[in-house]
Amino acid sequence: QVQLVESGGGSVQAGGSLKLSCAASGSISSIKSMGWYRQAPGKQRELVAVVTSGGVTNFADSVKGRVTISRDSAKNTVYLQMNSLKPEDTAVYYCYAHRSSGSIDWGQGTQVTVSS
Repeated sequence: QVQLVESGGGSVQAGGSLKLSCAASGSISSIKSMGWYRQAPGKQRELVAVVTSGGVTNFADSVKGRVTISRDSAKNTVYLQMNSLKPEDTAVYYCYAHRSSGSIDWGQGTQVTVSS
């Protein structure tokens, strides 16, 4: 199992930036990919960004050009840098780890609120 601890959420005005962090522990070697989902009130959880163990990244169309995902293997941490934030980016952001077994572990979630 992989334990995930998120940090970096908060409240910003539109146009601002936030950087989320997700520190992993436990069965690190079993991780195939890590990334972030988000869930806004009344909406389904949606994928924001993912980075594979090989360094391949993918982003939701809604955040392309505004968001980058990176990882620090030495710290077992994945970062989500979000720029030019919009009110529609307001959501709870969840870090996840997809393991080679097929299992997915989740963080506790961190709130991001963007005001207009």
